[in-house]
Amino acid sequence: MSAPAGPRAVLDFWFHELVPEAWWKTDPMLDLQIRDRFIALWKQAAAGELAWWRADARGRLAEVIVLDQFSRNLHRDSGQAFAQDPMALVLAQEAVAGGALAALDADERNFLLMPAMHSESAAIHAWGEPLFRAHAPEKNHAFELRHKAIIDRFGRYPHRNAVLGRVSTPEELEFLQQPGSSF
Repeated sequence: MSAPAGPRAVLDFWFHELVPEAWWKTDPMLDLQIRDRFIALWKQAAAGELAWWRADARGRLAEVIVLDQFSRNLHRDSGQAFAQDPMALVLAQEAVAGGALAALDADERNFLLMPAMHSESAAIHAWGEPLFRAHAPEKNHAFELRHKAIIDRFGRYPHRNAVLGRVSTPEELEFLQQPGSSF
């Protein structure tokens, strides 16, 4: 259960060992695999101990994946799944401001921008949506539009309410009964 040496291990795992379908499915075996291979690294990232990864676009992308994606696998069905979202978002914003999108391929850009999609801030979606449109695969831009519509309507993701200890409004409860209301 030792931590990988650096960002390359994260990127190789995410983009080469996994098939893209694995990124979007709930899979307890994948969650366990990430826990076994990356929990120590996730703890370092959550503590801000991987600053040296930020020297280039792919290092920053790897740190964002650890904080944004791995958090969801490691803490599924728990409020902790979202605890690193602010740090991942700031890292992504800094990377975009520093020109990182130009150094990444389409799938990599998508995951660099993913913290914007995960944000419960309308202002962040206003920032992120044009970036998804210009720099991510079209299907991911469509997902960003769906996420943005939920934030524009409710100001938060109702499907997170239970794990975050929030009380759902009647409108949110009705929405959650609809197919496709949760991600």
